[in-house]
Amino acid sequence: MTKLWIMNAVAAAVIGLPLSAAADETCNSPYMAKLIKGQEDFVHVWTLGIKGLGDGNDKLVTVDANPKSPRYGQVIHKIVLPGRGEAHHMGFTDDRRFLWAGRLDDNKIFVFDMANPEKPKLAKTISNLAAKTGFVGPHTFYAMPGRMLVQALSNAKDHGGVTGLVLFNNQGDIVDKYPMPVGELGGAKGDGYGYDIAINPAKNTMLTSSFTGWNNYMMDLGKLVKDGEAMKRFGNTMVAWDVKAMKPLKVLSVPGAPLEIRWSLKEGDNWAVTATALTSKLWLVKQDAQGQWQAKDVATIGDPAKIPLPVDISITADGKGLWVNTFMDGTTRYFDMSNPEAPKETYTLVTGKQVNMVSQSWDGKRVYITSSLLANWDKKGDDNEQVLRAYDWDGKALVQKFEVDFAKLKLGRAHHMKFTARPSGKSLAEVAPAAGTLRVAQAR
Repeated sequence: MTKLWIMNAVAAAVIGLPLSAAADETCNSPYMAKLIKGQEDFVHVWTLGIKGLGDGNDKLVTVDANPKSPRYGQVIHKIVLPGRGEAHHMGFTDDRRFLWAGRLDDNKIFVFDMANPEKPKLAKTISNLAAKTGFVGPHTFYAMPGRMLVQALSNAKDHGGVTGLVLFNNQGDIVDKYPMPVGELGGAKGDGYGYDIAINPAKNTMLTSSFTGWNNYMMDLGKLVKDGEAMKRFGNTMVAWDVKAMKPLKVLSVPGAPLEIRWSLKEGDNWAVTATALTSKLWLVKQDAQGQWQAKDVATIGDPAKIPLPVDISITADGKGLWVNTFMDGTTRYFDMSNPEAPKETYTLVTGKQVNMVSQSWDGKRVYITSSLLANWDKKGDDNEQVLRAYDWDGKALVQKFEVDFAKLKLGRAHHMKFTARPSGKSLAEVAPAAGTLRVAQAR
């Protein structure tokens, strides 16, 4: 396992060298092809279908994001998938050749070939997650050397929050599965829930967070918040894992549904941050003097009494800033993280009637937001806007550059985003087939 891991890591690094045009966000796996700091050409939006709107199906929508392009800010391509299955999150393979995208309701995973990022192609559909593992709701897709690690949100037995991780190879075959810990581990009790994945290779540490099961995330939000028993069924933990052994080491108590996790990307930093949806807090995860991972509440996001509902965060490449989107008040906030022990909110802008995902370019000059949270959690009526908005950021203010109205274009609900750029030098099509062959040979 260790030898294969090292060989694949080296292969991934080598394969990454020619792909110098691929633009990156700051939330990608550290095992992906090397990070690029240039201008992204395309934003790919994983889009939920809406019954009665257009064809009603889920889609992968590609938007031109290069200001020099005559099609800047326009939809230039879409792939229509069969049906609606609660399209949610996506992630690239380590060589960036393929983009995996999951649906939380029917558990299907779609693998898109990104050799030509201007016109992605559907390469494979994986539909055996529940049957093979007992887990449902594929949420986070996290690249590992020659592998894709998938965090599920629920289980097929009772559709509750107890779930696990599933490891695939890059060809889409299930390699292993790992249940989320239940019971006491390291001083706190594991609830078995899952949500996000974030790895610090230097510390051989993976952090996972926790959300809720199918019974809750597929329920109407208005009904959910009035159901006292259902509101008890949200995750209150994070877990620190030994990455190489894929073994949970310690459960951390983080009340209030900790969602996205972001490690500081500054060299030498070894801390991570998350936001809790229900309690509206920022939590810092770092080692204490004895080398033990600890989590502590370090900041408040908005007014918790009004339940702003923090839903996504994006850390700057230097680790000194953090964008936070709050769904209910449609606000995008910037926190100064120069002292991660005491983050300070320094900028706030209402960017929509409802906002969910926030992604920024590696150079920090561009910020993108989308509006949809979950089909049954999005607002109703006029507040149910469905958009992608792009902004420039000069360190002082967000300036909107374009908007794509997904409802007006009858595309659906705009959710997760990923960036790509036109390849330079050798194309992805030239490089990636050899990479795939290499991994198949090593896996035998």
